[in-house]
Amino acid sequence: MTNKNIEIIILGRVQGVGFRYSTKKVADRMNLNGFVQNLTDGSVLIHVNGEESIVDEFVSEIKDSPTPYGQVDNMKITNINEIHYKGFIIK
Repeated sequence: MTNKNIEIIILGRVQGVGFRYSTKKVADRMNLNGFVQNLTDGSVLIHVNGEESIVDEFVSEIKDSPTPYGQVDNMKITNINEIHYKGFIIK
């Protein structure tokens, strides 16, 4: 079992549409750790940690927007050092 730690910056219609709450529901369902937060430029930042295949599945679900009101136009994914969160939180 290999862990994967990534940072995702999401651009599109992702603020004011329930994106963070829907992202948390997806992460909780998959037992992933990390956080999601709005950034001042209108994008959303996600740090996520978990088993590699599950993190990849999470990215696929988020790419299609976890809320029907949102729209993901672009995602920038970067590998990061291990993050130390228990559970998944909204900042």
